[in-house]
Formats: sequence, C-alpha cells, structure tokens
Amino acid sequence: MNPIISLQDVAVRYKRSGNVFRRKSYFDALKSINLDIYSGETLGVLGRNGSGKSTLLRIISGVIKPDHGTVINNGVSVSLLSLQAGFDPNLSGYDNAILSGMLQGHSRQKVEQHLDEVHEYSELGDFFFEPIRTYSTGMRARLGFSISTIISPDVLLIDEALSVGDTHFKEKAENTMQKKIQSQQTVVLVSHLPEQITKLCDRAILIDDGVSIKAGKPGEVLELYSQLLRL
Repeated sequence: MNPIISLQDVAVRYKRSGNVFRRKSYFDALKSINLDIYSGETLGVLGRNGSGKSTLLRIISGVIKPDHGTVINNGVSVSLLSLQAGFDPNLSGYDNAILSGMLQGHSRQKVEQHLDEVHEYSELGDFFFEPIRTYSTGMRARLGFSISTIISPDVLLIDEALSVGDTHFKEKAENTMQKKIQSQQTVVLVSHLPEQITKLCDRAILIDDGVSIKAGKPGEVLELYSQLLRL
C-alpha cells in the first residue's frame, strides 16, 4: 500500500525570542522525522514533553512548512484538532464551526448541513451561540472535536483532545474514534495515555528530541517509551 502522506528527513527550526546576547538564536523543534501515513490507519504519536509532537502535527497539516526535508501529500484533506485551535474568541461557536469547516476545505453549504449535528454532539447547549471567549478549555476542545469528527476530513490529527473534559465526554470521544477507525477514517493521535494508544491505534511512532526513533506495533513502541520515561 502506498502512503497518503510521507515525511522524509523533515526538520523544523524556530527562532528564539528574548535575550539578544544569546549565542544560539534558534531552536530545533524537529531534527529528522521520517514517517509514512497510510489510508485507514490510526497512528499514535508518543514522546516526552518538548519532543516535537505538536510541531509534527502542524507539519502534517500544512500549517507550517519544514526548514529541511520533504512532505508529500497525495491529494488528501487534513484537519488539525488541537486544544489551541485557532478559534476567533469574539465569534460564537456556531460561526467558528462554519469557519473551521471551510478552512478544512468544505463548502459553506456542506458545513451548514452538519451544524445541527455539531451542536448536538458538542453538548454545549445555548453556549454554542455564545462567543468562544466565554468557553472553558474543555468546552473549546469539545467544539473542536465535534467539528472535526462530524465534518470529517480524509486525515484527522488529534493533539491530546481526548484527554480533556469530563469522564462522560472522554468516553463518548473514544467511542466515536473507535467507530471512525472501523469506518476507515485515517487518524493521527498524540496522547500521553498508554491505554488510549493501545485501545485506539493500529501503529505507533515514538519521537524524542525531534527525531523519529521507532515506529511499529503499539506495544513495542510503548515499551521503549516507558524506558525513556524511566530514564
């Protein structure tokens, strides 16, 4: 099977801000990432804090471009669901749902056809029509998850979103992901929770210090991840 997205020796460098006398004015968020993503799989991304997981998702989504290496997207739509999703705080959840859906490449007409489903799934009630600035972090995550799962792209990128919210919504989100896995939705999931990776993922990749160091069966990758955490 040919990959739908391929990363070859990808590196990303951020410019540091602050002390003008600091000799090293750049930070290498990713140093060497090699990764293939296949249609219909759920890929778990593991790594310690600061290892480059969120930057990796931004690269896959096309939000940022690599400073080195190649990203090949073979004509698939990609949506990044993050707790830091770029909602406009002055617009309502309703309006942000329309904008987010259109940014994923869907027509306004298609997005509007699914707004009632987004509203119902998010469980936001009347808050759906209130400005995002009135939302808690968990409410933002629920809205973002609802938009990206109801108005679904070819590839869904999830950055820790299943770890936020009350127990009821966590279970609901995991059940939804299991249904999407069964329906051949392609998912890339960043999670710190081994049970989520084991339960939801077909394959996993471990990155450390900006380098992809192992990809394979979830159990094998989790074992190496546990060793890194102990160190």
